[in-house]
Amino acid sequence: MAGHRIVIVGGGSAGISVAARLRRVGESDVAVIDPVVTHYYQPLWTLVGGGRAPIEESARPQASVMPKGVTWIQKAAVSVDPDARTVELDDGSSVEYSYLVMCPGIQLDWAKVTGLSDALGRDGVSSNYRYELAPATWSFVRELRKGTAVFTMPGGPIKCAGAPQKIAYLAADYWRKEGVLRDIDVHLVLPTPGMFGVKEFAQVLEGVARRYRINVHFQSEMTSVNPVAKEIAVASGDSTTTLPYDVLHAVPPQSAPDWVKKSALADPNSPAGYVEIDKHTMQHTRYSNVFALGDAGSSPNSKTGAAIRKQAPVVVENLRDVMAGRAPGARYEGYASCPLTTSRNHMLLAEFDYSMTPKPSIPYIDTIKERRDMWYLKRYGLPAMYWNAMLRGLA
Repeated sequence: MAGHRIVIVGGGSAGISVAARLRRVGESDVAVIDPVVTHYYQPLWTLVGGGRAPIEESARPQASVMPKGVTWIQKAAVSVDPDARTVELDDGSSVEYSYLVMCPGIQLDWAKVTGLSDALGRDGVSSNYRYELAPATWSFVRELRKGTAVFTMPGGPIKCAGAPQKIAYLAADYWRKEGVLRDIDVHLVLPTPGMFGVKEFAQVLEGVARRYRINVHFQSEMTSVNPVAKEIAVASGDSTTTLPYDVLHAVPPQSAPDWVKKSALADPNSPAGYVEIDKHTMQHTRYSNVFALGDAGSSPNSKTGAAIRKQAPVVVENLRDVMAGRAPGARYEGYASCPLTTSRNHMLLAEFDYSMTPKPSIPYIDTIKERRDMWYLKRYGLPAMYWNAMLRGLA
């Protein structure tokens, strides 16, 4: 059995950021468990689906972002035993740890929507939540000249909760510029009672939806897809109706990975099975040598890369406090950022925290409105920050 002082499960943005920060403060025995060979900057996939960025820009070799000096275990974790302090891998071997950081990401539950898996990638059905499908989204959007377009969002926490709306606005603005929006019936199916959880941003998005004449279905959720009839079933309360589509952008329900749900680390009071942590310290509520961040953690923040950027330094500081025999001293206050593309060259930068009030971080400009300069931040600034600073433990 291999053993390491610090084991990180997951080599996505959270795992790589934490590993890089640990190396920068002198931690020498750090291992990252992840089998992937390609690292993705997933926020770009919305722009790919909207025809505003090439898919190739979102991918780099995982080896190029793995911090130097970190042991990369290129296998998948399949279970964890926090009492024995071991992580079991998909080849039957195990890794022992003294301290564990859980950031295995989130699971896309495509099968929970009847018929969706079989419909993806053809006859107008796509999703920007998969690398190979984002270009198909743009193809379907570009080819539609009349008919019905439906954009859906599932209930429950999902990564980048603004993404289901962003592609709707990018598509509608494209159709407007092409002069065909008047011939397209656009529907947005949302499980929430409003456009956004922060009222200041919700008011802006209400105006955006009106501008594009989007029919918004609140407190509604897609439950099945019928690709033969080209229609979806939409549940709202106790009733179910159908919506036809010519183009359907579908976002699947999401949850913690199945093996995490089955582990002793999962929150026993939540069927989604996220790792049970204190929302401020990111430390596990029952196992003091375990921390979690990113999409698989139970903290009630929006699941975004911006949240990870604020969580990573808290995890590293508090982990080092615990290793030194101190109580965790750093706090995460729930910061998240959602760069909402509202047209093909404007963006609304929604920043907020646990208080669900705006928390702008850029001085001297009003980010509670659509801005062209924020579009350039989304398209060029944030990717550069991600690859060159965040993944290197510098931001």
